[in-house]
Amino acid sequence: MPEFTVEVPSDFPDSIRLDKYIASLPNGMNRSKLKSGLVEIIVNQKKAKLSQKVKAKDIIKFSWEDNIPDDIEPENIPLDIIYEDKNVTVVNKKQGMVTHPACNNWSGTLVNALLYHWGRASIHQLKETETKESEIIQKRRPGIVHRLDKETSGIIITAKNRDSEEFLQNQFKTKSNIKKEYICICCGRLPQKAGVIETQIIRDPKDRKKFKAAVNTSEGKYAKTIYHCISCYGNFSLVRVRIKTGRTHQIRVHMKHLGCPILGDSLYNGNKSKLFPNATLMLHSYKLKILLPEESQIKTFRTKTPKRFIEVQKKLKKLYPKVILP
Repeated sequence: MPEFTVEVPSDFPDSIRLDKYIASLPNGMNRSKLKSGLVEIIVNQKKAKLSQKVKAKDIIKFSWEDNIPDDIEPENIPLDIIYEDKNVTVVNKKQGMVTHPACNNWSGTLVNALLYHWGRASIHQLKETETKESEIIQKRRPGIVHRLDKETSGIIITAKNRDSEEFLQNQFKTKSNIKKEYICICCGRLPQKAGVIETQIIRDPKDRKKFKAAVNTSEGKYAKTIYHCISCYGNFSLVRVRIKTGRTHQIRVHMKHLGCPILGDSLYNGNKSKLFPNATLMLHSYKLKILLPEESQIKTFRTKTPKRFIEVQKKLKKLYPKVILP
């Protein structure tokens, strides 16, 4: 993935948009190509938008994907469909599936599978001649109104038409009518049976792929997580989690913040469990409450406990007595 870093000269007289400045550089990119392939842009160690103004001595770093396919193709990928009507499809996403096409994951995604399931044609990618950033993003995410990390399994609701997409997006934006719950297995015992975690979530300055919880600061984005420890087995905890905000890696970051990182989390739990050395991320979205388009009553969707959870719990129950925190 190409990367580029530049420092704005100290005598730079103007204050222009970031995309215009990058396009003006000798080895820069034109604005349409930058928008279509942009992965991340950082100005003075903070995430920035292309519309941001450039000032003298700014340090700009950006990376982009230069191998964007011409089309997003329908792919015959099996889906575990929980519910479907004329407006929505509710899917139990398998672990390892990316939600929508993006850098290094242009195929094999939930979007590719949904296009095939819905009988849709391939989607032409907006590139050189069409430059509205919102249109480019929308083209890559048809029907996607929320997402799960690649290694997180569980419930995703998708929209089959534009009206339904806007209806669902509004609920996720305002947090009205929506209740999302997860289960996870953590390494360590939580400090109490139930509690609320409220922090800012910021990008880790030492590793741009990671985020971290921060307190006593206005930097980053506010995040709120409610947890309930169902039971403990030895030094492992089965936890039910409800999120009130939807930040990237929120549950993973907050569990690490409590000193109980999620089992199998290669990004936030660097120490592999000796008991479960091959464990994958033990985080699953198991319940969603939401108001559907053209409905008057909130509907609840649930999934079965994933096989990987059952196998880990079975081993834990053999080795340790069940403990309920007071």
